[in-house]
Amino acid sequence: MENGAVYSPTTEEHPAPARGARSGLAAYFFLGRLKLQQRVLKLLQLVLSLLAFICEEVVSQCTLCGGLYFFEFVSCSAFLLSLLILIVYCTPVYDRVDAVKVKSSDFYITVGIGLLFLLASIIFVSTHDRTSAEFAATVFGFLASIMFLLDFLIMFYEKRQESQLRKPEPTTKTENVTEPLNA
Repeated sequence: MENGAVYSPTTEEHPAPARGARSGLAAYFFLGRLKLQQRVLKLLQLVLSLLAFICEEVVSQCTLCGGLYFFEFVSCSAFLLSLLILIVYCTPVYDRVDAVKVKSSDFYITVGIGLLFLLASIIFVSTHDRTSAEFAATVFGFLASIMFLLDFLIMFYEKRQESQLRKPEPTTKTENVTEPLNA
């Protein structure tokens, strides 16, 4: 008996092309976990911090380089952390991690980056050599810090509203105040 007659192939030799509109990497991205305003803010944070970093990298020489180096570190860190948070929100990683921890991390990372970016932009403005690349970097830095802080304020407001909804309403006393609890 031939092996071909007994055993038939179990897989297709030529698999069919992927079906549907979402295939490949696009199938893993889901933007629905973020509200529209938060999605826009996260994308603006990402783009503005990247533009600030690129403009800062174009600077070829500096007189007082401390502010430039601090701005470089903060803008690069802001870009990478905002990219990381966006990836966590938009991929299946979000389903594998506790949602409360993701939101809490996002909350604290956003406020930290926003304040550091604002500080780095102020320091860089006071120490730069007034070139067009430095000016553009500081503008993008200030805009990015505003986006981070605005996102933080929105998250803070939502967190506060959520905690007020969870608070139990004060109970009203009935006429039988002197009645024992175990009666």
